[in-house]
Amino acid sequence: MLNSGYEMPVNGLGTYSLHGEECINAVKSALSNGVRLIDTASAYSNDVMCCEL
Repeated sequence: MLNSGYEMPVNGLGTYSLHGEECINAVKSALSNGVRLIDTASAYSNDVMCCEL
Protein backbone atom coordinates (compact mmCIF):
# COMPACT_ATOMS: atom_id res chain seq x y z
CA MET A 1 0.00 0.00 0.00
CA LEU A 2 1.39 3.38 -1.00
CA ASN A 3 1.08 6.53 1.13
CA SER A 4 -1.51 7.73 -1.40
CA GLY A 5 -3.77 4.83 -0.49
CA TYR A 6 -3.26 3.02 -3.79
CA GLU A 7 -1.85 -0.50 -3.98
CA MET A 8 1.39 -0.98 -5.89
CA PRO A 9 1.07 -3.61 -8.64
CA VAL A 10 3.02 -6.72 -7.66
CA ASN A 11 3.77 -7.92 -11.16
CA GLY A 12 4.57 -5.96 -14.26
CA LEU A 13 5.98 -6.15 -17.77
CA GLY A 14 9.36 -4.71 -18.66
CA THR A 15 9.63 -3.75 -22.33
CA TYR A 16 13.35 -2.94 -22.57
CA SER A 17 14.16 -5.66 -25.11
CA LEU A 18 10.81 -5.63 -26.96
CA HIS A 19 10.26 -3.93 -30.32
CA GLY A 20 7.73 -4.03 -33.16
CA GLU A 21 4.96 -6.62 -33.13
CA GLU A 22 6.64 -8.51 -30.29
CA CYS A 23 6.23 -5.46 -28.05
CA ILE A 24 2.65 -4.84 -29.11
CA ASN A 25 1.64 -8.47 -28.62
CA ALA A 26 3.35 -8.70 -25.21
CA VAL A 27 1.63 -5.55 -23.94
CA LYS A 28 -1.77 -6.65 -25.24
CA SER A 29 -1.35 -10.06 -23.63
CA ALA A 30 -0.22 -8.56 -20.33
CA LEU A 31 -3.17 -6.15 -20.23
CA SER A 32 -5.68 -8.87 -21.06
CA ASN A 33 -4.25 -10.94 -18.19
CA GLY A 34 -4.63 -8.19 -15.61
CA VAL A 35 -1.13 -6.70 -15.61
CA ARG A 36 -1.35 -2.96 -14.95
CA LEU A 37 2.34 -2.06 -14.59
CA ILE A 38 3.93 -1.65 -18.03
CA ASP A 39 7.52 -0.34 -17.91
CA THR A 40 8.27 1.73 -21.01
CA ALA A 41 10.71 4.58 -21.53
CA SER A 42 11.78 6.81 -24.37
CA ALA A 43 15.31 5.42 -23.91
CA TYR A 44 13.97 2.01 -24.99
CA SER A 45 12.66 3.54 -28.25
CA ASN A 46 9.39 1.65 -27.86
CA ASP A 47 7.37 3.83 -25.48
CA VAL A 48 5.19 5.49 -28.12
CA MET A 49 4.38 2.23 -29.90
CA CYS A 50 3.55 0.35 -26.70
CA CYS A 51 1.53 3.16 -25.17
CA GLU A 52 -0.70 3.76 -28.21
CA LEU A 53 -2.52 0.44 -27.78
